[in-house]
Amino acid sequence: MRQRTAIVIGGGIGGLTAALALDRRGWSVTVLERTAGPAPASASGRRAQTAPPARSGAGIGLAPNAQRALDSLGLGDAVRAMAAWQGAGELRLPGGRRLARTDNAAAVRRFGGPVMVAHRAELLALLAGRLPDGALRTGAAAELVDPGEPGPGGRPARVRLAAADRATGTDGATATEGTAATEEGAGVPAGADEELTADLVVDADGIHSAVRRAVFPGHPEPRYAGFTAWRFVVPAPDRPCTAHETWGPGGLWGTVPLPDGRIYAYATAAVPPGGRAADDERAELLRRFGTWHRPVPDLIAAADPATVLRNDVRTAAAPPPAFHRGRVALLGDAVHPMTPNLGQGGCQAIEDAVVLAQLAAPDADLAAALAEFTRQRLPRTMDVVRRAERIGRLTTWRSRPACALRAVLMAATARLTPDLALRALDGIADWRPEGPTYAAGTRGTRTAAQPKEHE
Repeated sequence: MRQRTAIVIGGGIGGLTAALALDRRGWSVTVLERTAGPAPASASGRRAQTAPPARSGAGIGLAPNAQRALDSLGLGDAVRAMAAWQGAGELRLPGGRRLARTDNAAAVRRFGGPVMVAHRAELLALLAGRLPDGALRTGAAAELVDPGEPGPGGRPARVRLAAADRATGTDGATATEGTAATEEGAGVPAGADEELTADLVVDADGIHSAVRRAVFPGHPEPRYAGFTAWRFVVPAPDRPCTAHETWGPGGLWGTVPLPDGRIYAYATAAVPPGGRAADDERAELLRRFGTWHRPVPDLIAAADPATVLRNDVRTAAAPPPAFHRGRVALLGDAVHPMTPNLGQGGCQAIEDAVVLAQLAAPDADLAAALAEFTRQRLPRTMDVVRRAERIGRLTTWRSRPACALRAVLMAATARLTPDLALRALDGIADWRPEGPTYAAGTRGTRTAAQPKEHE
């Protein structure tokens, strides 16, 4: 039987997970990532396949649902080894008063596993490093030409790469090597566009997805959620920090220790979209959060202004008609962008990728598999979108009386329900993929519900 081919558009966490999951299911996979950046040479002189240049100045939370999805690919132990247990976590006010507290023991009891935090760039590198040589091509901006039509006699999907976007792959090979294309990709003359065909195209090109606009041209674009986010990572401080989130008028601050002692910090503020600081974003953070409790001002002072990321937060304006069209499957921010308030953006993309690969077995009816992908993923992810947005709206309250009432209610609820901070993840973090929760062939029979204390 001919090996099926897949093109993944986008080399972020969702795209790389989908590529790896499909590869494990027997597909021939090519990832096209528009960001340019050659892989560094190894000691032997051979270029190692690495992740695309990270959108990387940030951490990523990996709740038990995402860990179990990665378990099914045999990556669970590797991820846990590079991630940090979030340990004790606190919800605080700008003056330092603690409103609520939780810990990972409660998460294990409630969801069967801990909440962990990893550096986004390290997770990208781990995923990229497990792909076959030549599967990841950076500097490759792809355009969907035809979504194709599955079924007997159906036409393949077609993707175009502009000539300027296909100089080299990550292994230094020419762009026509190691792709999912058929004869069309061979011998393409310099200066000509290249067209690739595939049995399946996975769209993982992010919140501003060109593929989504092509397949659902009338669907509304993601809308501004009402707040902007800042993110950065700083070296380990002199004194250890406890993970915490602090809610104040019109915004919040978060501090999360990473495994090596570095600190991932994030903040949000209810401001008009499209804004930029007149000087730099670290100075903007000092103006907004510099009087909050320690270690907030110390962490801001330790940040390199060039590494502080600022992005307007957007969320899905409406459910899409489907998560597929023709031979195209959409996943992650490309189809269900959400606010970060549940820490589920990356987790849901990982779920999408694993479910898609499970349904798209090499001998499966692709049309039926894609329809089932929509049936399973659309209602679940849109529920997460709505739940995250509700929490996001709470963080934008500015009136002092409203914020005071919010604090009183949260403190009272936390006394009556110690796991208050975890309740928002009920029905989300306890998700499990079909089949074993840990991939065959890894150490022992430990599951994601039994994490090792030393990792």
